[in-house]
Amino acid sequence: MLISTLAFACMNTTVKYLSNFSAFQIVLFRSVGSLFFTFGFLLKKKISFAGNNKKLLILRGGVVGVTSMSLFFMATKYLPIGSAVSLRYLAPIFAAIFAVFLLKEKIKLIQWFFFALAFAGVLVLKGFDKEVSGYGLLLIFISAIFSGFVYIILSKIGKSEHPVVVVNYFMIISTLVGLFGSINNWVMPIGKEWLLLGILGVFGYFGQVYMTKLFKWLLQAK
Repeated sequence: MLISTLAFACMNTTVKYLSNFSAFQIVLFRSVGSLFFTFGFLLKKKISFAGNNKKLLILRGGVVGVTSMSLFFMATKYLPIGSAVSLRYLAPIFAAIFAVFLLKEKIKLIQWFFFALAFAGVLVLKGFDKEVSGYGLLLIFISAIFSGFVYIILSKIGKSEHPVVVVNYFMIISTLVGLFGSINNWVMPIGKEWLLLGILGVFGYFGQVYMTKLFKWLLQAK
């Protein structure tokens, strides 16, 4: 969990210095950079790229995941990066709500209390942070909803797929979406921008893999 959080924090900090690039171009470089690691790992370990028996579910997870990621990067154009990251942590609240209706899981009263507390924090942030725009708030809110769906899909995938296989599907779909989405708004990187765009993939890879591993571990602990 710590590695995932640290990696995503570094990635989000890097995004702050790439404000002249569109959200889709950032998605593209973040995904292509991660693919070098996922392809290399799967080839070295001789793990099937196709996965086992939940390909359609993994594809759905990839589509939902890239939607959440794209909306997050869009939101950073309208919100301070710290606010965007904080607001995206609403995702577990939505995941819990979806789990009740889709997975028939029971949520303890104390958990609902903390979820309500987190949501109240969002309202406070909106009320006191003058830099939080309504449009940016809407984008990050929808991003958190889709991110909550990702958690549900990971739960359904369960222990049947290797975490890197799941991430690889996600990155392939994200690369395609980022490529087509950035064609009409392409900005050629110069100088250190190449380095910043490159390390997005490094941080993104470790953040995504260790988050997926955490979910797999939690499922095994049930």
